[in-house]
Amino acid sequence: MSAEYQWLLSPWALGVLGLCVGSFLNVVIHRLPLMMQREWLGDAAAQLADAEELAEATQMPRGEADKLALTATALSQRIEKLPKLGIALPRSRCPNCGHQLGAGENLPVIGWLRLGGKCASCKKPISKRYPLVELATGIAFAALSWRFGAQPTTLLWCGFVAALIALAGIDWDTTLLPDSLNQPLLWAGLLASLLGWSGVPLAASLIGALAGYLSLWSVYWLFKLATGKEGMGYGDFKLLAALGAWLGWQMVLPIVLMASVIGAVVGIAMKFSSSLREGRYVPFGPFLAGGGVVVLFAGQPMVLGWLGW
Repeated sequence: MSAEYQWLLSPWALGVLGLCVGSFLNVVIHRLPLMMQREWLGDAAAQLADAEELAEATQMPRGEADKLALTATALSQRIEKLPKLGIALPRSRCPNCGHQLGAGENLPVIGWLRLGGKCASCKKPISKRYPLVELATGIAFAALSWRFGAQPTTLLWCGFVAALIALAGIDWDTTLLPDSLNQPLLWAGLLASLLGWSGVPLAASLIGALAGYLSLWSVYWLFKLATGKEGMGYGDFKLLAALGAWLGWQMVLPIVLMASVIGAVVGIAMKFSSSLREGRYVPFGPFLAGGGVVVLFAGQPMVLGWLGW
């Protein structure tokens, strides 16, 4: 990139871009799980609406299957009549009163501050997480510019971190790690390695993806065989595979170790603040994402030095 336009990739410029991207990530974190749930309910209702298949699969009397199929058909029709929900539409609105946000109210961080953290219409509090996600993304983008310099590949790492923020937020809220984000992140990491953009050799990227998936897959099955319980979800395997594809196989173990440290610190803090209820499940995905970000900024030489490798 010519020196004339390098300012566009400066920490200040990318910080502002990060604030805007963070605002978009808030929408993704909130809406994508709802879109998935609607799709799952619609598919389930359509499947249950087939009385013949329902009776055959469950061995229930045909009359009972017919009644359930009618109920499922009504549910399917009700779901189809719901207002369309996507990432871009409808426009952002207050979840309490339905007030549609204007352009000024949608400004990252500034809009929330101008409103005093409350809806302009019903005065209900707006979660502090919205400006925090925007700030976190803005700071991360600025830090990436400082870490990697004002070069086009820095935008690649900005996209990587943005995807991790979205996955962490969704997993924290719902314990879901959507394939619609996990899988593109994995393939993007392999492609970036193939094209020489990430600086990770293709062999290290491929082995990293395999090591990331198989390591947690093995832990999952060992835990399940020993306890009869599921300790984590398949989305965690896929996320670590994506991190391995982006950062290389050498970083898989450091990511898991760092994720464990972050998880322990957060868990202790939640315990002391009484926000962690007894028996409550805390997802591992946000800590994996955090471990990936820490390893990214530290760099391979420093991380391997920590481990004495």
